[in-house]
Amino acid sequence: QAPLVESGGGLVQAGGSLRLTCTSSLRTFPSDPMAWYRQIPGQEREFVAAISRTFGRTFYADSVAGRFTISRDNTLNTRWLQMNSLKVENTAVYFCNQRPTRAETTWYASDVWGQGTQVVVSS
Repeated sequence: QAPLVESGGGLVQAGGSLRLTCTSSLRTFPSDPMAWYRQIPGQEREFVAAISRTFGRTFYADSVAGRFTISRDNTLNTRWLQMNSLKVENTAVYFCNQRPTRAETTWYASDVWGQGTQVVVSS
């Protein structure tokens, strides 16, 4: 198994909602930063959202701000990405990333990934 496991993807109509889950089996602190990325075939992987160590501060790509929400359960070391008002362009494979780094508002992924979960939004 991958150190991170994503789930919750599926097929939804535009305007619908999904909640993605990422669970880590690594020996890490539950407050470690974590991020979500997405990838469309033939394109590079893109940042979606992240949650920082300090006070659980959250960050979002401009394209999803106001529609997506990242959260975590520190006891279970589980993170979620709530996706509302989904658009066709949100169709992608979504990956969680353990312990990314941050410079101001820019996030850089580590090399620790899950297998991804596919989200398909239909019109």
